[in-house]
Amino acid sequence: MAIITISREIAALGDETAGELAKLLGCRTVDKTAVEKRFSGYGFSEKKLEKFDERKPGFWASLSQDRDDYLHYLKTAMFAEAIEGDCVFIGRGSVAIFRDVPATLSVLLVAPVEVRIERVKSYFRCDDKRARQIIEQSDHDRSGFHRYFFDMEWTNPSNYHLVLNTGTLHPATVAELIVEAKRLTVNAETDAIARVKLRELSLGQTVVGRVLYDKKIPIHFLEAEVADGAVVLHGVANSQASIEAAVAAAREVEGVRSVRGEIQVVQEYSVMP
Repeated sequence: MAIITISREIAALGDETAGELAKLLGCRTVDKTAVEKRFSGYGFSEKKLEKFDERKPGFWASLSQDRDDYLHYLKTAMFAEAIEGDCVFIGRGSVAIFRDVPATLSVLLVAPVEVRIERVKSYFRCDDKRARQIIEQSDHDRSGFHRYFFDMEWTNPSNYHLVLNTGTLHPATVAELIVEAKRLTVNAETDAIARVKLRELSLGQTVVGRVLYDKKIPIHFLEAEVADGAVVLHGVANSQASIEAAVAAAREVEGVRSVRGEIQVVQEYSVMP
């Protein structure tokens, strides 16, 4: 299997390149529509999704439980898609979400601002001034999104395996370069390790879902670290009883062999609803 993540500046031909990649590899693309479909299945409303999707949330949204719910469901959706087989992820923080998964190739597509302006003008049928505004807003939103949710600078080349300038390259050419990079970096060994890692990450999200959404146990910033069926819970609670309930809920999840709670007790801790 292989996971390719495409991060892109607006007008750097991200969608076009992903489409060409999918054709060359015979795999799926996971884009905004695919993610929204997953979110809908989880009961996360489109209105809530709009507050967070590839943008930094506003002040009140950043203090709400919706923020934590969004990140949980985003990771759950991404891992569920990856487990189904080879796929190309377009944005949505995929470079950060799959950072520690072997057999992942992370790509950043960029282009000179002058080229981006001309492309935006053509696509939106606008003038130079409006095109520049659209580009600046998009860059600002994506930068804020990655800093806020993943504490990373999304344009930093050190976060990627491959950075390509699409200013003069056709998407088909860019796709061929990415396929060659995949051939050189993904092998049977990394593939096997990746499959195990993805199952563990997915199981961790299932455990978090059981504790927070099925059992509605008040644990904040809950994370479930999984290794060979052994689960370690991290987070913040306002009572020992909540921690014990979370551990008991985690033990109910299929595939879990053992659970250890390392959740910290902080009296009177709360998050805005």
